[in-house]
Amino acid sequence: MSLTKQQCVEMLESDDLIGIGMEADALRRKLHPENVVTYVIDRNINYTNFCTEYCSFCAFYRPLKGKLAAEGYILDFETIFEKIRETVELGGTGVLMQGGLHPDLKIDWFERLFTQIKQRFPMVHLHCLSASEILAIAEYSELSLRDTIARLRDAGLDSIPGGGAEILDDEVRQRVARLKCLTEDWIAVHRTAHQLGMRTTATMMFGVGETFEHRANHFQRVYDLQEETGGFTAFIPWSFQPKNTALGGRKWDEATSVEYLKTLAVSRLFLSNIKNVQASWVTQGLKVLQLGLRFGGNDVGSVMLEENVVRSAGVTNCTTEEELRHIIRDAGFRPAQRDTLYRTYFLN
Repeated sequence: MSLTKQQCVEMLESDDLIGIGMEADALRRKLHPENVVTYVIDRNINYTNFCTEYCSFCAFYRPLKGKLAAEGYILDFETIFEKIRETVELGGTGVLMQGGLHPDLKIDWFERLFTQIKQRFPMVHLHCLSASEILAIAEYSELSLRDTIARLRDAGLDSIPGGGAEILDDEVRQRVARLKCLTEDWIAVHRTAHQLGMRTTATMMFGVGETFEHRANHFQRVYDLQEETGGFTAFIPWSFQPKNTALGGRKWDEATSVEYLKTLAVSRLFLSNIKNVQASWVTQGLKVLQLGLRFGGNDVGSVMLEENVVRSAGVTNCTTEEELRHIIRDAGFRPAQRDTLYRTYFLN
């Protein structure tokens, strides 16, 4: 049974952090009685190699100008292949690829890229492109959204990350976002992918001047789509990092660790129909990550062999597989490496 939006707001307003955390932990134990916390080894590859064009975590894109391609900002295929080869050699099983909006990159470029990746690395899981990127590819290629996603899938795209969800409330998005990917746009991409048999993740980036009611609206939209399609594998909340981003000048207060843990716990309680909720070390650091495993989180995300987007926002947290496993054990859980879709667990 999920929370109502009113219950959600009341919890976010509450000072009872420990009580909310205990409720979330109880639901986590019900959904994951095996006492395992998972992680994945993958790599973030930015195919434009131009992270300074991101305002924040893949959310608010500026279209890259045509001259950037000529100046070498779009990675050549061989460079991407070499990054994937290194990932496989280091035990990675997947790639998260993103790169902004580029009018010159129509669907045939992505089809050639994904096809050639799969020819060389058939076992690597391609978890790529945000909703904003997919909508742009459809627009630039003069295709329907459904045809665009189907063609990308047929070329080798395995699943779609939830980047760009931010706050799924248009009052926030119209005030903050620079481009047109509004709530229904984001929902349409993920609904269509689910209908085509693909799995996706859902995210929330909070701390951009939204109210608790806006956060509750976000949870409700994700919950409702999961009830409709069942296509989300996981939910990942993170806090906005204002450093070195165009949005940082809005003077929003950076979310505290207490606010992060409360929001994580409430997301676990509200999204009872999504099995996995990920605690983030990237924005909050490893100590808060460990606490998050008692506030509803059952997954710690990726070791991330390469990460540039969040780093460009001024976040310098980093970790290793050994360190993540140690943190998981110290929190009282058994660590297990998983694949991108939470289906396969590896012995190590």
